[in-house]
Amino acid sequence: MQISFKWLQSMVECNASPDEIAHRLTMAGLEVEAIEPFQFGLERIVVGRIQDMDKHPHAEHLQVCKVEIPDNIFKVVCGAPNVAVGQIVPLALDGACLHNGAEVRSSEIHGVLSQGMLCSERELGLGKDASGIMVLDANLCLGSPLAAALQLDDLIFYVGITPNRADCLSVVGIAREVAALFGEKLSPPTISLKESGPPVESLSSVKIEDPDLCPRYAARIVQNIKIKPSPLWMRQRLEAQGVRAINNIVDVTNYVMLELGQPLHAFDYHRLDENRIVVRRAQPNETFVTLDGQKHQLGADMLLICDASRGVALAGIMGGLNSEITPETKTVLIESAYFQPTGTRRTAKALGLSTESSYRFERGVDPEGVIAALDRAAQLMVELSEGELASGRLDVYPLPIKLEPVELRISKTNSFLGTALSREEISKHLESIQLKVSSAGEDFLVVDPPSFRADLTREVDLMEEVARLAGYDLVPSASPVARLASAKQAEDQVIRHYSKETLVSLGFCEIVSYSFITPRAMELLRLKDNDRRRQLLPLRNPLSEDQSVMRTSLVPNMLEAAARNQRQNNFNLRLFELSKVFFPKEGDELPEERFNLCGWLSGLRRPPGWNDTSQSVDFFDAKGAVEALLMNLGIRDLRWSEKAPAPYLNPQAAARIYAADLHLGDLGEVDRDVLENFALKGPAYLFDLDFDLLLEKTVSAKKFQPLPRFPAVNRDLAIVVSDTVAAQDLLDYLEKHRPQYAESITLFDQYRGTQVAKDRKSLAFRITYRSEERSLTDLEVNDIHTALSQKVVDAFEAQLRS
Repeated sequence: MQISFKWLQSMVECNASPDEIAHRLTMAGLEVEAIEPFQFGLERIVVGRIQDMDKHPHAEHLQVCKVEIPDNIFKVVCGAPNVAVGQIVPLALDGACLHNGAEVRSSEIHGVLSQGMLCSERELGLGKDASGIMVLDANLCLGSPLAAALQLDDLIFYVGITPNRADCLSVVGIAREVAALFGEKLSPPTISLKESGPPVESLSSVKIEDPDLCPRYAARIVQNIKIKPSPLWMRQRLEAQGVRAINNIVDVTNYVMLELGQPLHAFDYHRLDENRIVVRRAQPNETFVTLDGQKHQLGADMLLICDASRGVALAGIMGGLNSEITPETKTVLIESAYFQPTGTRRTAKALGLSTESSYRFERGVDPEGVIAALDRAAQLMVELSEGELASGRLDVYPLPIKLEPVELRISKTNSFLGTALSREEISKHLESIQLKVSSAGEDFLVVDPPSFRADLTREVDLMEEVARLAGYDLVPSASPVARLASAKQAEDQVIRHYSKETLVSLGFCEIVSYSFITPRAMELLRLKDNDRRRQLLPLRNPLSEDQSVMRTSLVPNMLEAAARNQRQNNFNLRLFELSKVFFPKEGDELPEERFNLCGWLSGLRRPPGWNDTSQSVDFFDAKGAVEALLMNLGIRDLRWSEKAPAPYLNPQAAARIYAADLHLGDLGEVDRDVLENFALKGPAYLFDLDFDLLLEKTVSAKKFQPLPRFPAVNRDLAIVVSDTVAAQDLLDYLEKHRPQYAESITLFDQYRGTQVAKDRKSLAFRITYRSEERSLTDLEVNDIHTALSQKVVDAFEAQLRS
């Protein structure tokens, strides 16, 4: 908010410098963000005196004036009819810029050099009179800049007002703070009214149909007014605070708003149907044209100021075009009201309107200040427009607003602030901002907040006032005593972090994607209609159509990330994401959230080097990464099945991952059609795991065992089986019939070729035997191994291969 320093000085006599006042205000919670000079213009325009003048030798209507300033005399050609010797006049020197933008230059006029210009009020922007030059007060100092001589220059304080301090949205409000901070007396404007007109009740009436949105509405009427420009002092104050002067009536409403903080509005009385006011809510589909010429569609919760038949103003926001003040206006009805802050803000936001008036009403004006502002406006309008004020006022106040007293404990205040203030000191600080304070015992004060301080409702609010008025430098500073200790991570967080570190150590990079996907993603992945991942959760307010549902799989976003990389010619990728997917939960508004892990491999296995022709990644690179992760998590009973792989994987190079009989996820080469759906180039490999199921199978506690004391004995089992027999089936059988002393069973070779039949294959397993108690002999190992071999041959109709 802008505050004129000169206007401020007129209300509180304070000898402190502007910088000191700004500092004290800032330290009291009203931050002065900047102090800037306000110049009314008028550079290179000075006060001069006409010493002599002669007729222009070549033009009868012109005079050649000698204008005196200290140490210099200027010859100026002037054609004003009122110019005379001895006048004190404004002299525009060479280079001065007039109000209309014209620049003054020394030049010859009909053969006579003119070294400047004598100016009228209009040319200086100080009035509308252009009939002759402006004649100044004879007591002004010659040669002084005109703006300084007329006291037009000023300093502007830019004050940051917090939303709870609506009482400071005026010159009086800031002056009240300055008076309290410096111990000076506040001198608000004196209001004196001369009521010479008929009773106001005979001229108009006010009816409030919605007292919830308008608890108070008051009005006065001024008759026989003359619309004309405002005097210079008022225009200077308005423009110093960023408000454009219009005419004496409209300017008074703006002036009082800036002075007292109460927004006002002036209606052309004779343009009001039946000359009366009705305050009501807008009707369905009602429209209204505001002063700026914009037409607005109103809602049923919007408050409208009306006459007998139509709306004439948006309550607390802007007046209407149908009742504005015009040059022909002869009688005005002045509105001063209290509008409910929430309703005003709701209407202003809905209509996209923000005005000085709505800014104040939204934060809450003083309900008891309505009458003072109304009377002040009436006083100024009578003085500046030569009008007659109707006797009395209309004041409808169906729901009086009262603030409750607040108890303040002296001991609690000092304990809270860390101070040692006495009862008298605390009372003095509170009374300095016009709070009524009374004693209620040794340790208690009862404080009645004034109507303009609706923010003081709790004991702690009063403590804050005491702190800022006494000075925050009195509050001792102390570092808080606290033990800093990081919270222990939950076990699932630790496992997720460890899993990410494992994948990073395997050369993967983590990605983080949005939790939203396009509904088409499930079609592009070719998921079946009964697949749970097709149960998508729509967003109420999506960012876009491509992000309109919550994801049920990490795969679509992983494919999109890979596609973005490939478009940048980055084909060698190892990516993973460990994040949540979301499924609808029947009977619950919130979805089921599960952690999934998705990984992507494509391109070269290693960066090419001068001595290494690197190969492309394949199925076993992806399988090895998953195995390494699961082994590190302590999940040992892994199984791989080629039956019913995920629909977005190539069935010839895919597998389902199990821990015992629990399906953990899928792994394999991405199907060519799916790659095309996402504009990807292959081959590429992907794994998709339900990480919450991995957590259930994870063995966090690591068990260590001593190194074996006795040697191992290895035996190989090479058997020829049908091509339809999966290696996993043989491994499952061997694990189920694990012989005595068998320490490990490993598949180490697969062969198809000329040495076996066309529809058969050879699988070779290495079985390691070891006893923890003694060294095994070849004979007993041979017997155990032979028996196992025969079982396998019989179970799978296999042949031993030597």
